[in-house]
Amino acid sequence: MHIRRRFLLATSAAVALLALAVPRAQPAAAPVGAGVGGSVALTFDDLPTHGPLPGALSRADIAKSLIDTLRAHKAPRVYGFINAKAMVDRPEDGQVLRLWRDAGFPLGNHAFSHMDLHTNTAEAFQQDIAANEDTLRTLMGGEDWHWFRYPYLREGDTPEKHRAVVGFLKERGYKVAQVTLSFDDYAYNDPYARCLAKHDTASIDWLKQSYETRAEDSLTRGQDASRTLFGRDIKHVMLLHIGGFETVMLPRLLEILERRKFALITLDEAASDPAYATAVELTAWNGTFLQQVARARQLPPPRPADPEFFKKLDALCR
Repeated sequence: MHIRRRFLLATSAAVALLALAVPRAQPAAAPVGAGVGGSVALTFDDLPTHGPLPGALSRADIAKSLIDTLRAHKAPRVYGFINAKAMVDRPEDGQVLRLWRDAGFPLGNHAFSHMDLHTNTAEAFQQDIAANEDTLRTLMGGEDWHWFRYPYLREGDTPEKHRAVVGFLKERGYKVAQVTLSFDDYAYNDPYARCLAKHDTASIDWLKQSYETRAEDSLTRGQDASRTLFGRDIKHVMLLHIGGFETVMLPRLLEILERRKFALITLDEAASDPAYATAVELTAWNGTFLQQVARARQLPPPRPADPEFFKKLDALCR
C-alpha cells in the first residue's frame, strides 16, 4: 500500500484542482440508424493526454472538438478511460477530464500510469489501478465509475497473473470494458503531427484515406468474426483514443457508422450482450475480445489488417 500512497500524494494537487468539477446533466441520447446495421459503443482511452499536440492545439482544444462532434451526432454517454499520472507533471491537463464530465460523459479506470500487466507483477498492476481511484471518485461524484479497460488490451501473460487481477477487479466492483472493434487509431497521431509541421498535405491526405479504410475494414472484420463465433452480430465496443488526429477524423468515422446503419449505444448497453459472458480459457490474454474467443476455440483469429501499416506510418514525414 505504500506505493499507492506515494502515487496519491503525487496526484494530490491535480485532484484538488478537479474537486470543483460538478457533473452536469447527461446529453440526450438519440440512436443513429438504430437496429439496422448493428450497434456499437464508442469508448476513448488515455484521457487526459495522448500523443503529440499538432499545430497550436491544446489538450483542452482536442477534448472540446471531440465532445462537440459526439454531441452533434447525438452520441449517448461515451466513456473516457483515464491515466491520472499524466496530471502529475501537468495538473492543467485535468481540464480535459472536467470538460468530459461537464458534457455528461462518464470516466473509467485505465490504470494510473497506463501500466502494461505483461511486463509487471500482478501486485504492482493492482496498485496502479487503485492509484487512479481518488481522481475517479472526485470527478464522478455519486455516479458509478467501476469500469476498467486494460492498457494495451493485455489481461495477463500467465494464468496466475490473469486470475489474480481478475479477482482484484471483482473484489473492488469493477466490470471489464472489452473491445471488439479496433483499428489502431492511436498510431496516426505521431505522423499527423510530423506531417502538419512540414505542411505535407499529400501525406495528410493519405493518412485520412488510410484511417477511413481501416475503420471500414474494422467494422467488416468485427461483424464477420462475431457471426462466425456467435452466429450473430453482437453489440460491439469500439476502441478510440483522445488524440490530435481524432479531431480531424471523428466526424468522418461517425459518418461511416451512420452510412452503415450502426446505432450508437452506451457501454452498459453493449456489455449487456450475453456474448461477453463467454468464458475465455487461454495461457495469455491479449487483444480484442473477438481475437481472444477465436484463440480459445482454436479458430483462426479475425484476419489481420495490412501488416506493413506501422512501418508505413513510422516512415511518413521523416
